[in-house]
Amino acid sequence: MSEESPEAWSWHLLGLISPILVITGNILGGAYTMMGVIFIWGVGPLLDVLMGESKVIRPPRDSGRPFIALLWAHGILHFIMMGTFIWFASNEGVTTWLVAAALSTGLVAAASAIVTAHELGHQRHGSPGWRLARALLFSINYPHFTIEHNHNHHRNVATDADPASARKEEGIWSFWIRTIPGQFMSSVRIHNEKGRTGFSNPSWRGFALQLISFGVLGGMHFAGFNWALPIIVGWFILSVIAILTLEYVNYIRHWGLRRESNERKFLAGHAWNTEARWSRWSLIELTRHSDHHIRASVPFWKLRVYPDAPTLPSGYYACWWPCLVPPIWRRMMNGRFPEDSVSN
Repeated sequence: MSEESPEAWSWHLLGLISPILVITGNILGGAYTMMGVIFIWGVGPLLDVLMGESKVIRPPRDSGRPFIALLWAHGILHFIMMGTFIWFASNEGVTTWLVAAALSTGLVAAASAIVTAHELGHQRHGSPGWRLARALLFSINYPHFTIEHNHNHHRNVATDADPASARKEEGIWSFWIRTIPGQFMSSVRIHNEKGRTGFSNPSWRGFALQLISFGVLGGMHFAGFNWALPIIVGWFILSVIAILTLEYVNYIRHWGLRRESNERKFLAGHAWNTEARWSRWSLIELTRHSDHHIRASVPFWKLRVYPDAPTLPSGYYACWWPCLVPPIWRRMMNGRFPEDSVSN
């Protein structure tokens, strides 16, 4: 292959391995329910390191058809995965393997559901892709994400007005505590400013629908349907781990990078990037984050590389474990800030 030719789209099919593993684990049950946990938390970081980074900058792809099909494949596999999880939970009961299946399903949902919804959420309001994004987000109890991401995060990223932009002094644990309610209330405020207040506010309605869903399942449990309780427990656990994983990604993408008070325009230096192959291919170019903010309407297969943008020490998977220990994370990121390279 010529160095000037676009990269093969088929590399992104690797991202379908994770949901297929979890679907298989949910069907087989027992220790097989750990396959998603092992693959995301164990194998994923190793693949980030062993596969290394893309060194050759390829031109954008000409056709988006295979990538659009890929997004729908992720979405469809996610709902199959959720279906197998509900089937497993209803037959398993509240056991250790239920927790394992919920963790596996939630970890993979962070990619197949949320990353897919993140991409589709930038499509035209009311389009089939946009509606799929809404369904994906509701399945993990985070339906307000699209409005907050599109109308606040993209406008105020790398400033204190954006709850999804982590400050340099923040560790991941305090960031989680601040950003999750902060983003929800930000979405409420956005709708209020559009005149959709009270229960006409979609964020409050979405939250109410979540509570009603859990309430109906709880009522069925007390009515004698014993399979409802493990579904409640499992759905809660998988939603929590999916949301925490999403917000971990938000954390590392903008951690410590701030715009000056007089700097209105987003620049490539306001987001962390990585060309780690495994993260790139399995997370549909989520790692080329600077260009996503500079050209939000551009689909993921056309995102460009900014060689001078700040770079993470590795891919998203390999950064997970160091990030959970803030002193280790800060030491690993030492010297990578744009101002550090200037001072050196």
